[in-house]
Amino acid sequence: MIPRIHKQGSSTRGLLNYLYGKGTREEHVDPHLVASFDSMAPDPGRDPSATKEDLQRLLDQPLHLLDEAQRPDQHVWHCSVRAAGTDRILSDEEWGDIARRIMAATGIDPGGVDDAGCRWAAVRHADDHIHIIATLVREDGRRPNHHRSGQRAQAAARLIEADHDLHRVAPGDGTAAKRPTSAERHKAERQGRDRTVREELREAVRRAVAGAATEQEFFDRLKGAGLLVRTRVLPSGDLKGYTVALPGDHNADREPVFYAGSTLAPDLSLPRIQARFDTTAVASAPDSNGHQDHPPQRVGPSVARRTTTDAAWAALVVLDGGDDCAAAAQIAATGEVLDALAKTSALYTRQELRQAALVFERASRSHTREEFLHGQQLRRAARDLALSGPALGRGEDGATTAMVIDMVFFLVTAAAHWHGRKQHAQQAAAAQEAADYLRAAYRTAAGMPMGALYERGQRLALPLRHKQAAHLRQAMPDLAEQVLAEPGWYALAATLADVESAGYSPAVLLTEAVGRRELGTAESVSDVLVWRLRRMADLPADASAMTQPDNSRSLQSDGRSPGPATSRADQPRKAR
Repeated sequence: MIPRIHKQGSSTRGLLNYLYGKGTREEHVDPHLVASFDSMAPDPGRDPSATKEDLQRLLDQPLHLLDEAQRPDQHVWHCSVRAAGTDRILSDEEWGDIARRIMAATGIDPGGVDDAGCRWAAVRHADDHIHIIATLVREDGRRPNHHRSGQRAQAAARLIEADHDLHRVAPGDGTAAKRPTSAERHKAERQGRDRTVREELREAVRRAVAGAATEQEFFDRLKGAGLLVRTRVLPSGDLKGYTVALPGDHNADREPVFYAGSTLAPDLSLPRIQARFDTTAVASAPDSNGHQDHPPQRVGPSVARRTTTDAAWAALVVLDGGDDCAAAAQIAATGEVLDALAKTSALYTRQELRQAALVFERASRSHTREEFLHGQQLRRAARDLALSGPALGRGEDGATTAMVIDMVFFLVTAAAHWHGRKQHAQQAAAAQEAADYLRAAYRTAAGMPMGALYERGQRLALPLRHKQAAHLRQAMPDLAEQVLAEPGWYALAATLADVESAGYSPAVLLTEAVGRRELGTAESVSDVLVWRLRRMADLPADASAMTQPDNSRSLQSDGRSPGPATSRADQPRKAR
């Protein structure tokens, strides 16, 4: 159940005309009163002898206790209360009880020992919601104490949900982005837009932030996306803020409608964006590799996705054991990676990745302030993705897309667990929803590359497959039989053969891959191990790039195939 406090107004009659009218799209059905301050207010909806003027005079009567100069200009308080789409249809009596509890919680009509509260009425004109109108002058002529009425109403709604057995909404913490107003939603409908301008701008600005290294790069990306951009500069020459507008979105005076970054989302204000660029201490961060600048280097889509996979693994380690500020930075940077992935993805995964990025946006903010020096490796990965351009979705591009989605799925799941431990209910729910979209995107992306590996695995000699199965039972005895029964086992067998052909010990590398992180959340354990092994051994993600291994080669006593002194197996392993 969602209570929403609307902007205060000055016309009681104007709001009553809307509540008892047909609606902007003829959507109001049987408008009628379900509750009022004294339970005796006239109902112009169902009482033929009552008029909207009668109800207006009753609600506004306390205004006349004040001299005209003392009357507040914005005296009309308006709150809508909406049930979830999955909730049962509530009766008028139940909605009346809900209205009284909301008004008591906000302090506008406390009830009980205080019988001098404000006058109000609750109108229902649809099955799933009511509107409450109140006059913000008490019966004794004083103003009500309704400070933070929105938060009070939300707290009351959580109790109402439990008492009426309704859908439980995760409690908020004030870090959510501002919702579009009803005027913005109606404007979008008139213009035939799927989303409001505010929502479109929020997504565009987040994509511009993803991996950006400087203010100039950020603003260049905004302009490159076709947005109108204005900046405010202090007398010192420093930037104070920025606003953006969508071309073609005008007000009544035919002027562009500009939105400040802070009104799009709390973390899109200029100071919060500038904090992402603060890399003065990056060289001392554990995941920085000494990088303190952001050279504008372009890499191919497949290389960018491999880089992102490595960065995601490093971020997982921080989420598992880092401090809160470092973890918050990694989660915020994960949002940038998702935005960059969605922007550069091939068509067949674009919709799922875009939805994952949109819903994870809520998980990227909490009251734990980020220390972005800890998230620079992920931010650089997001920048590589953005600079690499669109992936074609074929060959190595398509296979590394499946690889990175697999790893980012685990990262987003870890973010959900972190938020859950911190009692961040809305953020945890958003991260879990994003993980569901990533799971769907992975199924789409992995079909072709895993299919090619599956075919290669089926063609392996039976003795070689038996040997790979023995490696599997040694490395993960508890899950081995489950993996052997999965369709992906043949792809894993082919990968283990590739690992051996590349000069690594399949048993050693498989043991390391299994021990890196839990596998319980994986839909297919064999798929996860395939991508981990191919990344750890620097194997091409696309199976067609591998030649069929020679299964007849003998192995040395240490498990490696014989080869030149400069083979990869003889070189020091990189930390991954």
